[in-house]
Amino acid sequence: MAPDRTSAFLLLEDGTRFDGDSVGASLEGLGMDDQSFASPSARAATGEVVFNTAMSGYQESVTDPSYRGQIIVFTYPMIGNYGVASDHMESDSVHTRAVVMREGVDRDDAPHAEGGWLTWLTDCGIPAISGIDTRALVRHIRDRGSMRGGVFGGDLSGEEAMDRVMAEPPMAGQDLAAEVTPAGPVVLGPLSGHGGPRVVALDTGIKDSIVRNLRERGATVELHPCDTSAATLLARGPDAVFLANGPGDPAALDHVVEAVRGVVGKVPVWGICLGHQLLCRAVGLDTYKLPFGHRGANHPVKDLETGRIEVTSQNHGFAVLGPQGERRFGADEAVRWDTDFGSAELSQVNLYDRTVEGLVLRDVAGGTVQYHPEAGPGPHDSLHLFDRFLERVG
Repeated sequence: MAPDRTSAFLLLEDGTRFDGDSVGASLEGLGMDDQSFASPSARAATGEVVFNTAMSGYQESVTDPSYRGQIIVFTYPMIGNYGVASDHMESDSVHTRAVVMREGVDRDDAPHAEGGWLTWLTDCGIPAISGIDTRALVRHIRDRGSMRGGVFGGDLSGEEAMDRVMAEPPMAGQDLAAEVTPAGPVVLGPLSGHGGPRVVALDTGIKDSIVRNLRERGATVELHPCDTSAATLLARGPDAVFLANGPGDPAALDHVVEAVRGVVGKVPVWGICLGHQLLCRAVGLDTYKLPFGHRGANHPVKDLETGRIEVTSQNHGFAVLGPQGERRFGADEAVRWDTDFGSAELSQVNLYDRTVEGLVLRDVAGGTVQYHPEAGPGPHDSLHLFDRFLERVG
C-alpha cells in the first residue's frame, strides 16, 4: 500500500521552491543531525535535478544506472498509470535518488502490472513528490540549467534544506561509474543461435536491454569492471569492445579513456551514450556539460550519410566538442577530422540543438552514437544499429 500523502517540497540550489505531497519513501522527521538521510542505503534525496520528456518508461528510467546521483522530473502529467513489472527493470536496483511528478498514481490493475508505482518506490526506499507544477519547474531548468536540488519533508526548515543541497557535489567532475560497475567479470551467453561474436564490454553502468539486444542476436557478452586494463580486455580475445552508457562526467574517467585508447585500432570498438563520449575522448576530442541535457524519447537525429531521420531515446548531460571547440554544427555535412587514430567523421547530428550524435572512425574500426538504440520501451527506430554492429564484427 502506498504511503499517506504528507507535505513535502523540492528546493533548488538557486532558492526556487516547489511544494507538493510526499508519495514515496517517508521524508518526515529528517533533521540536519539525521545521518541516515545521507547514507547510500537510505537514498539521500539530494542530487542534480534533471527532466525526462518521455510519455512512458518511468520504471526503466529510475533503474537506468545513468541516472545515478540525479533527481528525475517527469514532464508527462500522470506517472504510474500502468504500474510496474519485473520486465521493465534496466538493472537490479533503483539509481535515481528521488522522483518529481505532476500527478503520481499507484495503479496495479493494468495488463501485465505486478504492483503499483508509488508502492514500489516506497518499498525501494525512494522519495517521491507529487502535485508539483512540472511545466513551471522544467521551464525554470531550461532557462537556468540543470542544478542541484533536493526533495524534503515539509517539517524541515528551508535553511536546513539548502545546507543539504549545497553539500551535494556538482555533477561536473564526478566519477559515478565506479559506483555502478560490477565487482568482477560477468560472462553471458547468447540467447539465440550459437558461435556468434564475443563482445567484451567495459561496464560503466550498462542497461539490461542493451545486453539483451546483443545476446538476442547471438553474441556472447562479457561485462568487465570499468577499471579493467586494455591488456586484460584484449586477452579475452574479443571480436569487438563495447563501451556502455553510464552516469557522471566523462572528463572524470581518464582511467577508462586510457583503456579505450589501448584497444582502438586492435579490435572494433563501438560506444553508446557515455561510451560515445569516452571513445571520442580517446581519439583526442573533448566533452562539455550541456545546459540541461537530452533526456526523453522524442529526440530527432539525422544520419548525415543517408539523410534518414530517426526519433531516438536519449539520457545524457554531456556532449562532444569538435576539434576546434565547436558545440553545434549548422550544416548537414559529414565533416571529417584528423584524430590520434586517423580520420574521424561526424556521422549524425541532433536536430534540436545541432550537437554531435555520432562519430565514425575511418582508418580503424570504430563508431559511436550518443543516443540509445535499445530504447526501452521505445521508440525503436534505431534498433537496426545492433544488427549493423554485429554484422561488421561477426
